[in-house]
Amino acid sequence: MTQKKLTEMKYGESGVVVELRGPRHDLNCLGIRKGKHLEMITRQPIRGPLVVLAEGVEVAMGLEIAAQVVVEV
Repeated sequence: MTQKKLTEMKYGESGVVVELRGPRHDLNCLGIRKGKHLEMITRQPIRGPLVVLAEGVEVAMGLEIAAQVVVEV
Protein backbone atom coordinates (compact mmCIF):
# COMPACT_ATOMS: atom_id res chain seq x y z
CA MET A 1 0.00 0.00 0.00
CA THR A 2 1.06 3.56 -0.73
CA GLN A 3 0.59 6.70 1.33
CA LYS A 4 -0.21 10.01 -0.34
CA LYS A 5 -1.77 13.35 0.47
CA LEU A 6 -5.45 13.71 -0.30
CA THR A 7 -4.54 16.33 -2.91
CA GLU A 8 -2.52 13.68 -4.81
CA MET A 9 -5.41 11.23 -5.15
CA LYS A 10 -6.95 10.72 -8.57
CA TYR A 11 -10.64 10.67 -9.49
CA GLY A 12 -12.26 7.44 -8.28
CA GLU A 13 -9.30 6.49 -6.10
CA SER A 14 -10.03 5.52 -2.50
CA GLY A 15 -8.14 4.91 0.71
CA VAL A 16 -8.09 5.14 4.49
CA VAL A 17 -6.94 8.19 6.48
CA VAL A 18 -3.73 7.34 8.33
CA GLU A 19 -2.47 10.76 9.42
CA LEU A 20 -3.74 14.32 9.97
CA ARG A 21 -0.96 16.90 9.70
CA GLY A 22 -2.88 20.05 10.54
CA PRO A 23 -5.39 21.41 13.03
CA ARG A 24 -7.57 18.43 13.82
CA HIS A 25 -10.52 20.59 14.82
CA ASP A 26 -11.12 21.78 11.23
CA LEU A 27 -10.80 18.26 9.85
CA ASN A 28 -12.98 16.73 12.60
CA CYS A 29 -15.71 19.28 11.82
CA LEU A 30 -15.67 17.98 8.24
CA GLY A 31 -15.92 14.38 9.49
CA ILE A 32 -12.35 13.54 8.45
CA ARG A 33 -10.64 11.36 11.09
CA LYS A 34 -8.00 8.63 11.23
CA GLY A 35 -9.39 5.33 10.01
CA LYS A 36 -12.10 6.90 7.81
CA HIS A 37 -12.52 5.52 4.30
CA LEU A 38 -12.45 8.25 1.63
CA GLU A 39 -13.13 8.17 -2.10
CA MET A 40 -12.19 11.03 -4.44
CA ILE A 41 -15.33 12.20 -6.24
CA THR A 42 -14.13 15.33 -8.02
CA ARG A 43 -11.26 17.79 -8.24
CA GLN A 44 -11.82 21.26 -9.59
CA PRO A 45 -9.08 22.58 -11.88
CA ILE A 46 -6.72 25.44 -11.07
CA ARG A 47 -6.63 25.52 -7.28
CA GLY A 48 -10.32 24.74 -6.87
CA PRO A 49 -11.83 22.63 -4.09
CA LEU A 50 -12.04 18.87 -4.13
CA VAL A 51 -14.91 16.64 -3.03
CA VAL A 52 -14.51 13.27 -1.30
CA LEU A 53 -17.04 10.71 -0.21
CA ALA A 54 -16.46 10.00 3.50
CA GLU A 55 -18.51 6.94 4.43
CA GLY A 56 -21.55 8.04 2.43
CA VAL A 57 -21.24 11.79 3.00
CA GLU A 58 -19.90 14.19 0.36
CA VAL A 59 -17.31 16.57 1.86
CA ALA A 60 -15.90 19.55 -0.05
CA MET A 61 -12.67 21.17 1.09
CA GLY A 62 -9.99 23.54 -0.14
CA LEU A 63 -6.59 22.32 -1.22
CA GLU A 64 -4.87 23.76 1.87
CA ILE A 65 -6.95 21.58 4.19
CA ALA A 66 -6.84 18.55 1.88
CA ALA A 67 -3.03 18.69 1.81
CA GLN A 68 -3.02 18.00 5.57
CA VAL A 69 -4.71 14.59 5.15
CA VAL A 70 -2.53 11.52 4.45
CA VAL A 71 -4.32 8.53 2.97
CA GLU A 72 -3.18 4.93 2.44
CA VAL A 73 -4.39 3.75 -0.97
